[in-house]
Amino acid sequence: MRSFVLNSMLAGLAAAAAGPYAQCGGSGWTGDTACVSGYSCAVSSEWYSQCLPGTAASTTLATSTRTTAPTSTPTTGAAGKFKWLGINLSVAEFGQGTYPGTWGKEFYFPDNAAISTLLEQGYNLFRVAFSMERLVPDELTTTAASDYLKNLTATVDYITSNGAYAILDPHNFGRYYGNVITDVDGFSSFWTTVATAFKANEKVIFDTNNEYHDMDQALVLNLNQAAIDAIRGAGATSQYIFAEGNSWSGAHAWVATNDNLAGLTDSADKLVYEMHQYLDSDNSGTSDVCVSGTIGAERVAGATAWLRENNKIGILGEFAGGANSQCESAVKGLLDHLQENSDVWQGALWWAAGPWWADYIFSFEPPSGTGYSYYNSILKSYAP
Repeated sequence: MRSFVLNSMLAGLAAAAAGPYAQCGGSGWTGDTACVSGYSCAVSSEWYSQCLPGTAASTTLATSTRTTAPTSTPTTGAAGKFKWLGINLSVAEFGQGTYPGTWGKEFYFPDNAAISTLLEQGYNLFRVAFSMERLVPDELTTTAASDYLKNLTATVDYITSNGAYAILDPHNFGRYYGNVITDVDGFSSFWTTVATAFKANEKVIFDTNNEYHDMDQALVLNLNQAAIDAIRGAGATSQYIFAEGNSWSGAHAWVATNDNLAGLTDSADKLVYEMHQYLDSDNSGTSDVCVSGTIGAERVAGATAWLRENNKIGILGEFAGGANSQCESAVKGLLDHLQENSDVWQGALWWAAGPWWADYIFSFEPPSGTGYSYYNSILKSYAP
């Protein structure tokens, strides 16, 4: 997702200070920048800052809130249906610009209870966002930080032990400490580290990087190929790899921008092209107003043709729509189109769930997230 735009969770509080977990900053923000007592304004990205507890734990160690398996486990896809239908889990990458940051203050990890609820609803794919800077601090060639890796692994293991797939999503936009990644060898080293840690788990999927943008197109190709080669070279030969593209990996811009990515090769032949698509006026996912009730299918049609023409497989790694009837029509149209073209589209993932999303316009965090409350019954009807 191009930017985080959340509303205040407690808009009725005094204007002098934002309430717990409310927005307190970000590009274009004109509201409160101070937080109520006990909370401090923490940067999640250049677009969004949030009031988080100011006296949180000082380590990255997390505790599980639920360890029992759900009452049912996901099944594999059938002919003419999706292989995967899932949800993004976004919170471990929060606090962009504050590294390593403090667990419980700048960042957190997904909630097992929420994951279990989503598993019970039939979702079988979860994209777990994380920060490269926290996993491999200081340099791309650094060994993995043990505490952060431990918590990331615990989330992944919970998902996969309950029958679903977990996507490892370095949510970095082709950047490292804010700078465009140009060190292809260093990027390869990073992926060797990650793949080595997870190569024994066949239900792990490797996402090369979230939403490359404003980068040299040849560099995007080279970074993707370096990631693929490093993952396979580390011994992770049975897992899927999701490759993302330039221009925020937008499906609407894929043909014009990412045509050269058809040249990517994978020795294991398990490469999937991950695209994202939002339905507002600028494709950014920052508004709950959809352009029309048909915009979903219209914006991915060109990408569908590209996948078929190039004999490739794709997945829609991020999508969402506002809780209103026009967006509902657009979301249904989008999913219907993908399902009707399931020979090239493997599935889709909603953006996003996570314990810190409060009243975010698309929040899929059970039990009361705006997106979950409005769209769960619709989305789960497309489950494999």
